[in-house]
Amino acid sequence: MAVPVSGVLLRPLRGIVTQIPGSGAASSGCRQLSVGLRVPAIQKPEEAVLESRSPWRLLGAVFVQRPAVISRDRSPIEMDFAELLQQTELERSLLADHELRLLEDAERVSRKQEEDYDSDEDSGQDIVTAQDLEDTWDQKLRQFKPAPRVTETDKKADRTCLERCLADSLVLLVKEKIGSGDVWLLPQVQWDNGETLRETAERALTSLTGNSIKATFLGNAPCGVYKYKFPKDVRTESCVGAKVFFFRALLDSGDLAPNKKGGHVWVSKTELQDYLNPRYLEQVSRFMVDL
Repeated sequence: MAVPVSGVLLRPLRGIVTQIPGSGAASSGCRQLSVGLRVPAIQKPEEAVLESRSPWRLLGAVFVQRPAVISRDRSPIEMDFAELLQQTELERSLLADHELRLLEDAERVSRKQEEDYDSDEDSGQDIVTAQDLEDTWDQKLRQFKPAPRVTETDKKADRTCLERCLADSLVLLVKEKIGSGDVWLLPQVQWDNGETLRETAERALTSLTGNSIKATFLGNAPCGVYKYKFPKDVRTESCVGAKVFFFRALLDSGDLAPNKKGGHVWVSKTELQDYLNPRYLEQVSRFMVDL
């Protein structure tokens, strides 16, 4: 009689298991093979969080940028090149409709001076020549006054107002109390459990005092990071320093309310060095783009 295939396969396995010390399979058989195996205890979620907690404090910061309002002044080379292009375009261009009308008006005037001119050709027509239009346009041009490129805020050197340096991009900086001194930084707050880093950066902007700023964030990923260690007297085993993740945003409207203590400033790229720490400024300059 043929032996079942399962019995043939289990005989070698039963022999191996019975030789394992402490397996408990020598007297109980293969059905209780798993009884003697030790399964590691399942780690609780709270214990996993404690073991994976980073010694770095995470912060989200926002780089709010006000784009340039007007175009910059041309350099001497740009002015010479623009003049050359305009002269080249004038020499190669055809006559415009207004120039053709000037020629037609001149021809009409010369025809009126001829002896065989028939005055009935222009009877009942109120003729406005192209030269009349030019005189009207010149009069309106003399009455037009362009807005000044240098505002009163520029003259007062008030860096807390947005109405300055209209030809440059401005960046928002705030003054924060760190340790025993005041430090100028980008708006930042500490990350809270359960929120994304972008939500942290958005909260850093909305939490500013007297804030009416509306800005558009550019992407969900940080554009830069700055890592630093705390002083030795403050540093602990569970917290050795901080990592600041920067997010870029473009200003849509609004501003911060004036503060007697000068808690904020709007500065250009060249003015950042007057406020920021050199190492901090080095990281910020990597993703700052003039718009």
